[in-house]
Amino acid sequence: MVYLQTIGWIGTGQMGELMAMNLLKAGYSIHVYNRTVEKTASLVKEGAIRESSAKELVERCDVSFIMLSDASAVKDVLTKEDGVLAGLLPGKVIVDMSTISPEDSRSFAQLVTERGGIYLDAPVSGSVGPAKEGQLVILVGGAESAKEACQPYFDVLGKETIYFGKNGKGSAAKLSINLLLAIVGQGVGETLLLAEKAGLERGKVLEMISQSAMATPLFAGKREMYEKEEFPAAFMLKLMAKDLGLINEQAHRLDVSLPLAEAAKDTYMSARDSGEGDSDMAAVFVELKRKNNR
Repeated sequence: MVYLQTIGWIGTGQMGELMAMNLLKAGYSIHVYNRTVEKTASLVKEGAIRESSAKELVERCDVSFIMLSDASAVKDVLTKEDGVLAGLLPGKVIVDMSTISPEDSRSFAQLVTERGGIYLDAPVSGSVGPAKEGQLVILVGGAESAKEACQPYFDVLGKETIYFGKNGKGSAAKLSINLLLAIVGQGVGETLLLAEKAGLERGKVLEMISQSAMATPLFAGKREMYEKEEFPAAFMLKLMAKDLGLINEQAHRLDVSLPLAEAAKDTYMSARDSGEGDSDMAAVFVELKRKNNR
């Protein structure tokens, strides 16, 4: 069993800041690092210790969490001269909560293991609201002993931790659940478009969905966006487009045909390229309307 004490957090963006804040509020001592220093200000104000490099952070912490936008960013923070690997000592744990491919997770795990460290891939299902409330679902791949050692932290960050097995399995689980998320998001958009083409009032259609068996927490959280046709980002559309690229790459590697995944990828990437990348993923509805000249 690995026992952990001091926590580091690398990546204080939209999700990372909220998650690190929950650990602070739970009473843990947190060291933070972000390439854009200003994004650590709210955490430092609440008592976090700012580090000037990932190397310094890892040197001072037993477990270091990484929450970055993509594999390129993770690789950079791991391998640069003053990065994670430069500060890694045997027995230290790296928990990568970024959404990346299983192949990248396994590659990063090997880099960490070669330095004597322990790597968990532990991406999360859930966006800004669940992150703020500590209600994420944490999807873990890697050594089960390290997962158990990190469980107290996972219990602060999420409502459920699901252990899938060896490195890469957590990342594979994240791509699987995000495929369903993307398809549901596009499905709602297409439903609203079809209804409006038939002359139905949007408000009544939204109420119909809310009262039906298709009502979900996801739909409830985004209903107001559809009503106002305003899409402040809880999960940015450009990130979903990125994930769908990973999903389709994984499908091709596994030689599995996923027609809905391919269709969703085309729509979300088109929406991103049309300027909706920083909007919430629900703004795929705007792209569907644009394609239908509405």
